[in-house]
Parts: sequence; C-alpha cells; structure tokens
Amino acid sequence: MKYFLIVFFGCLTFSLRAQQEDSTVKVKDSISQTDSLSIKKKEKPLPKEKPKRDSINEITIKNYKIISFERDTTFLDTTLTIQKEYKYNYLRRDDFELMPFSNIGQTYNSLGMDFDRATMYPNLGAKAKHFNYWEVEDIPYYNVATPMTDILFKTTLEQGQLLDAMLTFNTSRRLNFSIGYKGHRSLGKYNSNQIRSGNFTTTTNYQSRNGRYTLRAHIAAQDIKSQENGGLLEKELQFEAGDPEFRDRPKVDVRFDDADNVVLGKRYYLEHAYKLIRRNRDSSYVEKTSLSLGHTFGYETKYYQFLHTSGDAYFGDLILTPVNDKANLKTAYNQLSLEFYNRTLGRLQGNVNIFHYNYFFNSVFFTESGQEIGSRLNGTELALGADYEKTIGGFELEGAFRYNLSGELSGNILDASAGYRFNDKNRFKVHLHSSSRMPDFNFLLYQSEYLNYNWQNTASFKKERVNSLEASFDSELIGSLSAKYTNLDNYAYFAADPLLEVTEGAEQATIRPFQEDKGISYIKLKYTKEFRLGKFALNNTVMYQTVSQESDVLNLPQLVTRNSLYFSSDVFKKAMYLQTGITLKYFSKYTMNGYNPVLGEFFVQDTEELGGFPLLDFFINARIQQTRIFLKAEHFNSSFSGYNFYAAPNYPYRDFVIRFGLVWNFFS
Repeated sequence: MKYFLIVFFGCLTFSLRAQQEDSTVKVKDSISQTDSLSIKKKEKPLPKEKPKRDSINEITIKNYKIISFERDTTFLDTTLTIQKEYKYNYLRRDDFELMPFSNIGQTYNSLGMDFDRATMYPNLGAKAKHFNYWEVEDIPYYNVATPMTDILFKTTLEQGQLLDAMLTFNTSRRLNFSIGYKGHRSLGKYNSNQIRSGNFTTTTNYQSRNGRYTLRAHIAAQDIKSQENGGLLEKELQFEAGDPEFRDRPKVDVRFDDADNVVLGKRYYLEHAYKLIRRNRDSSYVEKTSLSLGHTFGYETKYYQFLHTSGDAYFGDLILTPVNDKANLKTAYNQLSLEFYNRTLGRLQGNVNIFHYNYFFNSVFFTESGQEIGSRLNGTELALGADYEKTIGGFELEGAFRYNLSGELSGNILDASAGYRFNDKNRFKVHLHSSSRMPDFNFLLYQSEYLNYNWQNTASFKKERVNSLEASFDSELIGSLSAKYTNLDNYAYFAADPLLEVTEGAEQATIRPFQEDKGISYIKLKYTKEFRLGKFALNNTVMYQTVSQESDVLNLPQLVTRNSLYFSSDVFKKAMYLQTGITLKYFSKYTMNGYNPVLGEFFVQDTEELGGFPLLDFFINARIQQTRIFLKAEHFNSSFSGYNFYAAPNYPYRDFVIRFGLVWNFFS
C-alpha cells in the first residue's frame, strides 16, 4: 500500500503541474469561497445542437453538472468551506445527527430521526448496516463539458484506507456515462472489528437530438462486511477506569471473535420517456407544451447474513452451530406514466405502479408448541399515482401521491411542498408528508439458529402511519431554521421481551419486534448560523427535540449542538487557501439505543443513560487549485475528559486519532 500512495501522490503532483501548463483546457471556477444558498435548478432539455462549436476557453465550472434523482441540478463545487469539512467522512454527507461507532464504517446510532419515506414499500431490514448502502434516490447523474474525475482518499484505523473514485464523460452533448467505485477497509482498534465495504456504480443518461426521447439508467453492486465482537466484556475495569495498560485497545476483552454479518445487493435501474406531442421551443429554448409516455424499471436482489462459528449464550439457546442466518429479498418494480407539461399550467403526471417482492429463507421452522413459522413472503402490489410540479414567479409547488389498489404491504404515500424564493439569499418552504405501510420484512418474518430469534408477525402487525409537517426558512442574514412535527401510529421497534426474564450472560436473548399501539408525537427544531469577523468564523448548528409518548420506545437526546471556530485565508501569494479550527460536538444524556449484531438493528433499552460528553476535533484543511487536503485530530480530548464516550451500550466511540486525506477533481 505504501508504494501505491507514493505513486498516487506522484501522479497528483504531475497532474497539478500539467493543469497549470496546459493551455488547451481552462476551467473557470465561478463559485466563491464564501458559503451561500445551494445553487439548484430543475434539469431542462438541452437545446438543439448548433453547428458552431463553443470555444473550449469558455468552459466554466457550471458546465460540470450533477443531476439528482429528483432532477435538481447543481454544479461541481471545488471550493473549500466548513460544509466540505463536515461532509469529508465515510458517508460523504453531513453526519450531524449521527453518532459513529469506534471503527470507520461500522454503524451509527441516531441522534435525530427523519421518518419521511421515499417509497411506499418495506425494506429488507438490518437498518444499522445500511448507512452506506446507496438506494435508487442516492445515485447522481452527470452532464460534463469534458471528462471529469472525482477522487476522495482518507486514512482509516489500522491497515486500511478509504478510496472513492468516479470518472464521468460525455461522448456528445446528449450522452453521458459515469463509473465509480468506493472501496473501504479498516481493521479498527479493538479485536475482531474489521469493516470492509465496496460500492460499484455505473450510470448513463441520454437525450435524442430532437429532444423527444430521454433515458437514464444505473447499475449498482454493493457489499458491506463487518466483524462483530459483541462489544466490551469488562467495560468498567478495562475501559472506563482509564487504566494505561488497557489504552492499548487490543488488550481490552470483547465478547466474541468469530462472528460476522454481511449485506450484499445488486440493482438494475432504467427510466426512459418519449414525447408523443411536442410544440416548438421559443427563442429562449424553453419548451411550451408536451405529452410524454414514460416507463421506469427496477430490479434488485439483496441479502443479509449473520455468521457465528461457535454461537454464544448471549443471544440465547442455539438450535444448530455454526450459526448461518440468511434473509433474502428480490424485488421488481415497473411504472408506466403519462405526463403532460405546459409552460403555464405546470407538469402533471399520472402513473401505474407494479411492485413484486419475494422475501425468503431456505427452511421452514416449527416452534416447540408445533407452530409453523413460514419461509417466504411474496406477492404483487398494484398502485396508482400522480405527480405535480409548477413554478410561478418565486413560488415553487410540488406534489406526489401514491395509493395502493391491491396487496398487503403498502397503503399510501403523499408528499406536498410549497416554497417561496424571495431572492437569492432568502427562501421559505413548507413540506407535508403522510404515508402508511407495513414495517420492514425482518419485523414480519425472521428465522435464526438462535431459538428466540424466530417469529412471524404477518397476522398481528399493522401498517405504520407517519404524518409530518415541516417549515423551513433559509436566509444568508438570519441563518437556516427548520421546525418539524411528526406523528407516528403503530411504530415498530425492537426491544427485550418484558414477559421473559433476562439472565446474566444472556442479555440479548429476548430481543424481539414490537409495535406501539399508542400514538407518538415528535418535534424537532434545528437552527444553523455562521458568524464572521474578518478571517475568523463561528459556525453553529443546534437541534432541540422533544418526544411525547406513553411508553419510552422512541428515545433521542433533547439537545444536540455542533460549533466550529475556524480561521480561513489565502496564503503563499494566493497559491493556497487555508482553513483551520476546532469543532465541538455535544449531545445531552439519554437512554441510547443498544446494538444487536444478529439482526443488524438497534433496539430500545431502558437500563443505561449515555451521552453528555464533549467531542473535540482539530482540523487543518487546504485548497490548491481543484485539490482539497484534509488533516484532522479527531476526539483529541479523549484522554482528559473521562472514558465515558459510548456510541451504544458496550460500544465505545473512538479514541484520539489523526487522519488525513484529500479530494481531487481534475479535468481532461
């Protein structure tokens, strides 16, 4: 690996020099170093190609477009801001509402929740292992003037690294391809805690010369493999006491050393449309009216597997050893749509959705009383839907609705939003969400070699209902403020069975799925504001949460805050942009959810309150042309603020560690 790094940084230096000397490609970065509201616009059909070719010297950073699943378009941003610091992590997104475990990529406990659903169908389950699993809505598409590469490299913990590389190019103005791979390995500081993952994606999007036919598609192959050690065995003596002998973390005893779990998935996705009726564009290349026929297809196979060579009484009595639990899910999705667009009336789409699922195990289980637990849930769901979108001056209206006609899993889903953009610096938005569907498949049916981890709840569990209302206001002067109210009915969760006695050494033997039949109300307030004085800045994010419930099944910290004090300036005659500072993150004490490695899920516990400790990071970041360099001393206060920093009961957060890496964009 050291030879790879030498070659990599050598190539980096050579490429940076080549970019300075090469006068055939000039990319102008038109985005300033200061933070601003996100630059977004809906993707529009490309105008008809002109015989005259644009000059290569007129290419700017705005010619490198990133198109989201919702068809919002942003431009490649090579600046260095505090938001880039927050997103420079394993997930490549802001993890403010997450609490990481000790190893990179292990899992995350939730400090805040968002119950809005992207689809109306249940998932496989094992949600604790899906933070790095890219769903259909997470895959971006591209449109670039010249080939563009994005590379992220970051060190991990002991014998590993994180490398995320993506190449995208247009063969013409109307056809784009991209290919990317995110590979990760980290041995970790504790025994039997190695994490490996791989995310391969390839995308394409196309528009015909006359603008009638459009297509976008992707293929994704992903796997997350984790060694599971069950947490610390003697946490009071070997961790919390701060004994210097056990600060060498491999000396700390863990519960077991022969368990693993795996998530593996493959997906094929295609979305295309043809305009049956199309009126000519006006002089500004804006289409006036069209009628389109569309089709969306998705096929995905996925499984979750838990392997335990010797088994352990910690999870209860065993049926067979070695343990090899495997839950499989195959889904096929088809949508036929008819879309009418008018420049005055807006965009209206009607659609028919067909969803086929097959969730299965490889055996049938009979309990001691002779009750049969099936091996399969399969069927077909049929739903009707409609989407609407319209912009009127500064007003932006969007709505989407799906209603299930047949099938047992889903009910309906409604999303509606209205926003008003006062100007480029001020925006207000209101969003409404309502949905009902069955809980994930592992709540309904599960089989395991552990006796108590076998259940079938298809007859007793009801559909979960989520209703939420959110209002947000973004202002460059005042900051960003959001308030969200969520009401939950039939909330499904995992917890220890209160009717069974928990014996010492078998604390997770009675974990089972439950459903709360009383309503839960959840309020979340979040405020973000940065204050600047010369070259110094203080960036603040504060979140307040309150939950009203009869039973304590939804547990969250009341207060979460993150504050970054940093200095930024051009140095070395503006050859480098430097950013350095300290970040404090803190959340109040609460009954933090426990982690169960058999299910790959978090569960509700009421015996231990955790939190209330500071996390301090020191960072030095720099930007040289299109390269951003990151150096961070993570949790540098770990040795003097007390050894009580847990991410879940028996699972500590990481000790002080120095990590570095870079994000590099280059253009051909």
